[in-house]
Amino acid sequence: QVQLVESGGGLVQAGGSLRLSCAASGRTFSVYTMGWFRQAPGKEREFVAAGSRSGGSTYYADSVKGRFTISRDNAKNTVYLQMNSLKPEDTAVYYCAARFAYGISDDEDDYNYWGQGTQVTVSS
Repeated sequence: QVQLVESGGGLVQAGGSLRLSCAASGRTFSVYTMGWFRQAPGKEREFVAAGSRSGGSTYYADSVKGRFTISRDNAKNTVYLQMNSLKPEDTAVYYCAARFAYGISDDEDDYNYWGQGTQVTVSS
C-alpha cells in the first residue's frame, strides 16, 4: 500500500511555470514507476508523463513534450512535474499515480494508487 499526496498547484498566467510535487508514503517508493495524469472540466482523465523507477526513462504526452519534465527523488519519496510555458489548455486537476510494476505506462488502468489531485489553472 502507498499513499500519494500532491501539492504545488495554483493559478498562473500563460507562459508561466509551476512545479508539482507528489509525496509518497507506505511501501518503498523506489519500487514504483510513477505517472502524472490530468483531468480538465468536462473531459476524461488523460496521460501527461511517466517515469521509470530510477527516473532514467521518461515518456510524455505529445501535448506537453518539451514543456513538462517528470523527475523523482527516491531519497525523499517524491516525484515532481516541472511545467513550463503553460497554456490555458493545461488547466486541469493533476493527479500522480504509482504503478507497482516494471515499465512505463500511459494507461491509467495500469496504475495501482492515486493521489487526490491538485488544481492547476492557467489564465490567458
